[in-house]
Amino acid sequence: MASSATAARRGDPPTPREEAAGAEAPRVEARRERLLAAMATSIEEKGFRETAVADVVRIARTSRRTFYEHFSDREHCFLALFEATTEEMMAGIARAFRPEAPWEEQVDVTVQSYFDSVAARPALFRSFTRELPALGKSGAERQRAITEGFADTLVALAEAGSRKQGPDAPGPLSRDAAIIIVGGLRELTVSALEQRRDVDELRASASQIVKAIIAGVP
Repeated sequence: MASSATAARRGDPPTPREEAAGAEAPRVEARRERLLAAMATSIEEKGFRETAVADVVRIARTSRRTFYEHFSDREHCFLALFEATTEEMMAGIARAFRPEAPWEEQVDVTVQSYFDSVAARPALFRSFTRELPALGKSGAERQRAITEGFADTLVALAEAGSRKQGPDAPGPLSRDAAIIIVGGLRELTVSALEQRRDVDELRASASQIVKAIIAGVP
């Protein structure tokens, strides 16, 4: 019997089993998204330390069996939520970015979008800053991967803007400089959230600091 890959190459119609698997995939993803949303809701209500798997499945209106089909434990779910939330933030920054605008305005828009994401769910981001270090190696590795991914996004956006700006644009943004920017924004946010300051207070000063870093890059 030909494999599904061979059948696809030949243009054969999918088998009933393949059709069923294709139809099930969106439902599986929807259940995972519902569990992540439930984890976020519980964290915002009472924090991650007090959140149990029972809380997540109750809010998601699903079963423990479904939870463990997607996540090995609540820490795994928490890390997946952190990754999904940060990816959503980076996507929002990319959507807001306008390469044809002056580079200073590009910085303002990027920083604005970053703090918009934090301000929309401060309790969730506060939990990330407190709990990720407590997860040990897995938390540190996920934090580092997200930081590097965020930095790569900034480098790509800066390159796109530079092509539009021509000779008036600052020099290319190096990955090291981008990591410094991402790390600095994160630490500034951590400090503000721990002190329960309004992150809106940080927007102007953060934009000025990022501009100074970019302008000073040789």
